[in-house]
Amino acid sequence: MRRVRTSRRPRETGRRIRAAALRLFARHGYAAVSMRRIAREVGVQVGALYAHVPDKQGLLFELMRDHLEEVLAAWEATPKGDGPLERLEAFTRFHIDFHLARPEAVFIAYMELRNLTPENFAAIEKLRRRYEDALQAILAEGVQAGLFDVPDLKLATLAIIAMLTGVNTWYREGGRLPRSRIGDIYWDMVRKAVARGDGPPAPSALRGYRG
Repeated sequence: MRRVRTSRRPRETGRRIRAAALRLFARHGYAAVSMRRIAREVGVQVGALYAHVPDKQGLLFELMRDHLEEVLAAWEATPKGDGPLERLEAFTRFHIDFHLARPEAVFIAYMELRNLTPENFAAIEKLRRRYEDALQAILAEGVQAGLFDVPDLKLATLAIIAMLTGVNTWYREGGRLPRSRIGDIYWDMVRKAVARGDGPPAPSALRGYRG
């Protein structure tokens, strides 16, 4: 029987192209990086890039899509606890740990949205909303259980995600605080931000929400 050999080289070349594009886009910005520069970084001819990626716009879209799909898959696999408070803590710590481990992908996912075509932007926004909806569902559950006081679920969702993602702008490995301690402090801030006071939870928070 004749053995059919499969080459890993095309797959490896595609991986190197995406890694180089991720690095260059994060360092110099999408608009300043040409396909020729990506090819030079990888060590291949420009024409060889198109055997692995459609074009520069398609490459940017794939990097963003792959990052968000990885976020969603990793969150789905994360142990979340039994109640909204435990799930909110799990989300807080997950978001910080996951995003600190991928600073270049995070930078591109947030800063290069303006360079997507309308069709690609819509696809990326759909993935982003799925992630936001996961947090919003936790907040809604906490309000329904009388644990959280959140005047506006959508606004609180966006504010919490922005706060957690902001860690990437200043965190440096080997700094004053380890990641675990940063997770503790941010969880305390998130918990206090949504904690119910002496009064009843605001019913307006659930207005228009669909679980």
